[in-house]
Amino acid sequence: MSTLAHERTRPVGETTGTAERPSQHLSGPVLSFDLAAEITQLQQETAWREGDRNAITLVKEPDLRVILVAMKDGARLAAHQTAAPIAIQTIVGHLRLRLPDRTLDLPPGWVTSLEANLPHDVEADGESAFLLTMAWPKGASSAETSLPPPRSTMMGERPDPSAESSPLAPASARGGLFVPAQRRQ
Repeated sequence: MSTLAHERTRPVGETTGTAERPSQHLSGPVLSFDLAAEITQLQQETAWREGDRNAITLVKEPDLRVILVAMKDGARLAAHQTAAPIAIQTIVGHLRLRLPDRTLDLPPGWVTSLEANLPHDVEADGESAFLLTMAWPKGASSAETSLPPPRSTMMGERPDPSAESSPLAPASARGGLFVPAQRRQ
């Protein structure tokens, strides 16, 4: 038996929690969420105050992820793709989903599904929140499906508060969502 198994201080499927976010169960036979309360919590955290978006993984099962993402007006998840099929459901606000061949407007209540590896970006038109549901591919690692780190982190620089889009804490701290898309030539 590995020493890591002896060092675990929380049940499997539960987060450790932080000063801003209590521990939570990510897996179980039944999980329910008050999305309005979850969005309010996201908007009270440092990542929201200092950046342009924030997210929390609500469900993390071997074959399923459900992530709630809150974005400020004009915030954008740059072009990326996922290793899994996804569904994006606008809860509040308005999103623009840019695909290689078209742009979709997603007002509240709309849901759109995308096949795996389809490049896309997401932009908030007004403060917005959406549920991202991923059918997790067997054998996929978090690294294959995580958000790219903030641009300033990727470049090894400190964030510039005057930059057009503020950085977000690395998604790896929240379970990760996307892989960057390959640039088309």
